Amino acid sequence: MTQDNADDLTPDRNAGSDGPQSPAEAAAAELVDRLNKSEAELAETKDKLLRALAETENLRRRAQREREDASKYAAANFAKDMLDVADNFRRALASIDPASLQDERAKALIEGVAATERALLAAFERHGIKRIEPEIGERFDPNLHEAMFEVPGTGKPGGSIVQVVQTGYRMHDRLLRPAMVGVAKASAPSSGSTVDQTV
Repeated sequence: MTQDNADDLTPDRNAGSDGPQSPAEAAAAELVDRLNKSEAELAETKDKLLRALAETENLRRRAQREREDASKYAAANFAKDMLDVADNFRRALASIDPASLQDERAKALIEGVAATERALLAAFERHGIKRIEPEIGERFDPNLHEAMFEVPGTGKPGGSIVQVVQTGYRMHDRLLRPAMVGVAKASAPSSGSTVDQTV
């Protein structure tokens, strides 16, 4: 028998690879396929779970922040209403004629009004409400002040406060009412600084 005939009789080990699989191979392939599908489903479920946990944590934080804000600023509307009372105490004390301090009864009344104003402001402080009292010459801050008018010819830099019309208030870091102020008007450039525009 020649070598060529012997090669023809040797079974080809790869010949059956494209042919029908044995039951064991088919079962193994099915298990691998199911395992791959299960791993894909597990990864998808894990991703959904992580997203749900992140969303739940965000909702919890948001709810906690809203609770804190609600307790911190719960009295904001009441405080705004009380600002008029504080203003009236301030106006009453500012309108006192020094001559009236000679009368003992008037003096006692004035001291009572001043003590009541101090008690009101102390209650404000306990609840995080603070006065905004700008100083003359201070720079105008739109976050704290409201400009009511401009005053020309003050000799002060434009935008600096020259008059306080009404004090403002804030509660913690929120503005209840801006301080109402008059600001210096920026001076016009002098005529000597005009630019020659001839061509």
